[in-house]
Amino acid sequence: MLLLGIDLGTSSIKVSVIDARSQQCIASAHYPETEADIISLYPGWAEQSPDQWWENVKQAILKCHASDKYDPLDIAAIGIAYQMHGLVLVDKQQHVLRNSIIWCDSRAVEIGNKAFHTIGEERCLSHLLNSPGNFTASKLAWVKTNEPDIYKKIDKVMLPGDFIAMKLTGDCTTTESALSEGILWDFKENGMAEDVMDYFGFDRTLFPSIQPVFTSHGYIKGAVATRLSLKKGIPVSYKAGDQPNNALSLNVLQPGEVAATAGTSGVIYGVCDELNYDLRSRINSFAHVNHKAPSAPGERVGGEVGATRIGVLLCINGVGIFNRWIKNIVGANHTYSGLNEAAAKIPVGSEGLIALPFGNGAERMLNNQIIGGHFHYLDFNIHTAAHMVRAVQEGIAFSFRYGLDIMRENGINPTVVRAGKANLFLSDVFTQSFANVNNTAVEFYEGDGSFGAAIGAGIGAGIYKDAAAASQNRKPVGIVTPTAVKQYDELYENWKQLLHEQLSRMNQTDALSFSLS
Repeated sequence: MLLLGIDLGTSSIKVSVIDARSQQCIASAHYPETEADIISLYPGWAEQSPDQWWENVKQAILKCHASDKYDPLDIAAIGIAYQMHGLVLVDKQQHVLRNSIIWCDSRAVEIGNKAFHTIGEERCLSHLLNSPGNFTASKLAWVKTNEPDIYKKIDKVMLPGDFIAMKLTGDCTTTESALSEGILWDFKENGMAEDVMDYFGFDRTLFPSIQPVFTSHGYIKGAVATRLSLKKGIPVSYKAGDQPNNALSLNVLQPGEVAATAGTSGVIYGVCDELNYDLRSRINSFAHVNHKAPSAPGERVGGEVGATRIGVLLCINGVGIFNRWIKNIVGANHTYSGLNEAAAKIPVGSEGLIALPFGNGAERMLNNQIIGGHFHYLDFNIHTAAHMVRAVQEGIAFSFRYGLDIMRENGINPTVVRAGKANLFLSDVFTQSFANVNNTAVEFYEGDGSFGAAIGAGIGAGIYKDAAAASQNRKPVGIVTPTAVKQYDELYENWKQLLHEQLSRMNQTDALSFSLS
């Protein structure tokens, strides 16, 4: 019996087919071959086409089939992981009304900030665990205000994973976890966030029916099954945002456990059992995949029956995208592995060159400020392309430390961080910098988001009785421990001072602009 996982990422669609019994990946593929574009019509905007996502999903699945390593008709269930916080709008015919406003788009920051103050900061934090900020609800409010003709045509508002499931099955559903990442879920009232709905004037009928994360979200339509060589009627039995899904794939389900990713964006994701929130909303809390007790008596997903599981997420926008940017700058003929090898030959600290990786929109952990990416102390007589690559990767590692310190303020204190051996964690420079500056070991596992989505599909379809059974064969493939904590502490303090100086300059500029206006 086989399981298919789909990971709807920003740069590409990844799919994996795993053997349900052994939990081993049989085949995987991604599409397109080159990284997908982000449409940015204005500074701070970021959009992608949902219809293009769907085309890429189909191509990725067919590419995986072409490996001839399995019979597609043996696939019994499908799971979906997806880039979080995106806004997808469809009409009554399930046609897309506009490009998706994706996670790193900054246009709705002020809309969310105004809602935060008007609804009440304490009420937002205690009920929503977040400010409405730059999340899905605020993006929908932007469309309502600025594109009223489109807004009038909306039949359903969805997250990206809801959309792909709809294309596979024809059914529109969502989950508490998805709604919570859109700041549309009230944790205290255990229902839709009526404060947000009323403030923005959203009609409840715009949102799909709410289903558990691990359940059937519809069955594959005949035409889709034929096109993709799948068995008609198999379920889409799992949907989750990429970070909760990554945590599932790493068996991060219990309080104190922490996962990390370093893809286009960088994330540290910890689990707690309280309605946890940061008073300054620099980190964000959402319903984890095992947020609530399963409905059936004795049924278990992960943790104790009746337990509350909150995923606490720190996101850094400018991670893999900064690494990709420097690769493009130094020349398209360079590979990531070649650049990593060159950077490893440069001394720790990049001989004084310092990089701030904040050039991909508003950064939540910096209170939604947009400060841009920066290089400091560039010396034309010393620094080479390899220095710049190392400074980028060290700067990204330092930004993780800045964020992890915020999480520590909020009661999450990991001794080990679990991560997939992928993306920036393929670089020894980045990985060792991460371990040293955070004084935390990094435990590595094979697999990616599409692997986690396949495992989730098995849980949702009842093939596994719970998350523990789904990960019983998962073993770490390596561990990196801190070796130079003091040296990296000193480098980090220099980096942090530069960051604070830049933030101070931005605040002074904003204050001057306000006084002149």
